[in-house]
Amino acid sequence: MVPKVHAVLDRMAVFAEHLASGTWRGHTGKPIRNVINIGIGGSDLGPRMATQALAHYCDRNLRLRFISNIDGTDFAEATRDLDPSETLFIVCSKTFTTLETMANANAARAWCVAALADPASVARHFVAVSTNLKAVAAFGIDPANTFEFWDWVGGRYSLASAVGLALMVAIGPSHFRDMLAGMHMMDEHFRSMPLERNLPAILGLIGIWYSNFFGCESHAVLPYDQYLAALPAYLQQLDMESNGKRVDRSGRLVDFDTGPIIWGQAGTNGQHAFHQLLHQGTRLVPCDLIGFCQSLNPLGEHHDLLIANLLAQAQALAFGKTAQEATAEGITPALVPHRSFPGNRPSNVILLERLTPHALGQLIALYEHKVFVQGAIWGIDSFDQWGVELGKTLAQRINPDLGTHKRGAELKHDSSTNALIHYYQARRSTTKQ
Repeated sequence: MVPKVHAVLDRMAVFAEHLASGTWRGHTGKPIRNVINIGIGGSDLGPRMATQALAHYCDRNLRLRFISNIDGTDFAEATRDLDPSETLFIVCSKTFTTLETMANANAARAWCVAALADPASVARHFVAVSTNLKAVAAFGIDPANTFEFWDWVGGRYSLASAVGLALMVAIGPSHFRDMLAGMHMMDEHFRSMPLERNLPAILGLIGIWYSNFFGCESHAVLPYDQYLAALPAYLQQLDMESNGKRVDRSGRLVDFDTGPIIWGQAGTNGQHAFHQLLHQGTRLVPCDLIGFCQSLNPLGEHHDLLIANLLAQAQALAFGKTAQEATAEGITPALVPHRSFPGNRPSNVILLERLTPHALGQLIALYEHKVFVQGAIWGIDSFDQWGVELGKTLAQRINPDLGTHKRGAELKHDSSTNALIHYYQARRSTTKQ
């Protein structure tokens, strides 16, 4: 497989360079200035997160946006101020049948064709990341402009594959390969390092310790870098879709907690939102605090203040403040209970030198392998996601019943769903926009 993987990477690089140089032209001969990635789940969260994380390295001559939600607002706002003749869409779907992705792709095709007045324009304004060449061709995309990945590439682990095409377009092939090198370095560390010094193994074991022995139900990811604001959302899918399982590999119900609830926000914003609960709430929430020794955008004392806050949070979580310390500070007795902090609340500090593509690759692979470690110990399959499929199946059954022509018709769902469908039908607009 390795030669095939590198062949796709090489084709991605050529495409990215053509866009950056202006060699790739739209249907009217204009260069492409806007690139929109259409995908959902791993085909959106990974490229979106990494593009934001590596914005410092992005080609500012290209405007990159993402559409994932089937809500029409997502498409409308992403395209509202763009010129179709200067816009290219990357449709990212392994099967080229994903409901949300194809609904948005069809809307994008109609948007382009309406503006450019020629169905043939699709070939110059769309490329695909998919394995279904027949469906790609039927859509109007030249199969030569399809970038392959394989069925063994799970969506939430797919950023390093052709799914990362939008990211490569944004940061360039060289930086993309630097990210892959960082991933590879962490892969080798995980493969060869003794367990007592193995970072993914240590993180995985710490997580199991607090989840299964202390009853912690959630885990907060707190990146102290604005570029990593989307990291908690990315890790939500990576962790919760991988290890949110209630049966083991043999199909037996487990009698212990598995994947935790992952959440978080970029510091120091989170300190003014939910850190109160972390320090003085009744729930124990382990935290990962992630920072960098060097800022990509030095501004006065900002970075020292940022890292001081990161370190202060770790210190406060660990040691808190006793009633005796509060009293010694002159706090009145009535306020001492309110100004005391129990401490002994767990956190990991992950401090890297600088946010580079290589460092981001290390960080992503660190969490990928941590998730694998936990799944292996719990005896669950971290690489399926059948819970996601149930909602999709039910939505396909409900959708045909929502049309106004069905109003008053007998429905065959449960009574609650039937009532909600009737309520919706009575209030929906009869005119589709």
